[in-house]
Amino acid sequence: MFFTAWNSSELVKKATQKGKKRLLLTPTTFCLIHSTDFADRYERQILPLLRAGYIVLCDRYYYTAFARDITRGCKPEWVHNLYSFAVKPDITFWFRVPLETALGRILGGRQKLKFFEAGMDMRLADNERESFAKFQALIHQQYERMSKEYNFTVMDAAQPIETQQEKMRRIIAEQIDLPAFKLRPKGRKP
Repeated sequence: MFFTAWNSSELVKKATQKGKKRLLLTPTTFCLIHSTDFADRYERQILPLLRAGYIVLCDRYYYTAFARDITRGCKPEWVHNLYSFAVKPDITFWFRVPLETALGRILGGRQKLKFFEAGMDMRLADNERESFAKFQALIHQQYERMSKEYNFTVMDAAQPIETQQEKMRRIIAEQIDLPAFKLRPKGRKP
């Protein structure tokens, strides 16, 4: 198993952290640094696995950038063009969750919202909670639009996790022949 996360490319990770900390990122530079992060991880991690015939699961693929960067004011055509090198996923799940549920889950793991996560850079409100609500509502609109345009499989993320998992397993089993994919024991070469 291999795990890759948004903003984790060693190529730009420090620059991203520095830009966020010093509030140097404009919507355009934010978009460019995220696309560089994604491109590096795509080229070094995701694409080699796809070429080798693996199933790759990604939490936050390029649709995350589409939603966030377009909400921040970048032109949709420009953002889409930045990510045009990446393959379109076979299945895209969008876990639609009510705002208060999302907020509760985030704050259940830490004490406060992050500045950019709350959309404070957009000056939508004076406090983080209100800004988060407004920012997430705008992002939600982008996901609603994309869910139709890109044929997302929409999941009700307010349902119990077991219910969501059963539904996902059923959908995946209908589209991917999982028994055809076999894991090799550790230490054995293909």
